[in-house]
Amino acid sequence: MLDTATERSAPPLCELRDMQKAFGGIRAVDHVSIDLYPGEVHGVLGHNGAGKSVLMKMLSGAYQRDGGQIFVNGEEAEINSPRDARKYNIETIYQTLALADNLDAAANLFLGRELVTRTGMLNDPLMEAETRKIMARLNPNFRRYHTPVAGLSGGQRQSVAIARAVYFNAKILIMDEPTAALGVQETQMVAELIQELKRQGIGIFLIDHDIHAVKQLCDRASVMKNGKLVGTVKVDEVTEDDLLGMIILGKKPGEAAA
Repeated sequence: MLDTATERSAPPLCELRDMQKAFGGIRAVDHVSIDLYPGEVHGVLGHNGAGKSVLMKMLSGAYQRDGGQIFVNGEEAEINSPRDARKYNIETIYQTLALADNLDAAANLFLGRELVTRTGMLNDPLMEAETRKIMARLNPNFRRYHTPVAGLSGGQRQSVAIARAVYFNAKILIMDEPTAALGVQETQMVAELIQELKRQGIGIFLIDHDIHAVKQLCDRASVMKNGKLVGTVKVDEVTEDDLLGMIILGKKPGEAAA
């Protein structure tokens, strides 16, 4: 878990202040503020429709916010598109992973950002070498470099998606239910990947509703309900029942139901 002294001595890597988003008359995100520190995994929890994905999509540039401010490394960030987010080293790994099933790991890692030779041809040897280099950092056991990703396990596919984000210098990573539909061993592989990202100082917002995953992977958790922030807690200071109470009842530990 994140060391408290480290957490407070370093400035936040990212701050979302008073974020707001409405669709018609529905306030999907209603004046929500959360932050993220280097080397921290910050869970964003809530039922479907709670607003957690909308909040993160404003950070990723997929949605434009109606109000609020985003700060990266203490400076206000103008994020109105995914391209803007990438300028601030913000990358998103969606639950679908956005991988091309018929291509191998290297082709997926450089998809849309291919390396070319001086003559303009695809530089396949260099892309494979770079893929092997980043995988050696993240998942040294990965060996299936020439297999289309459709033939990889769920954990291996996550490895490829994470490697793509890290290779292109992600400092803030948004992960959407990274262990959904994975078995025990695959889940452990993803947990080890996340620990390696933490060691490298990358901050992770982890969208999830699986309390067990949150307890295993996260340092802090922010719970949303009906577009509002119920509260933010340190995961090792609360129980699974406390988190469930925040999600279902909209109450912080020790509070009466909202």
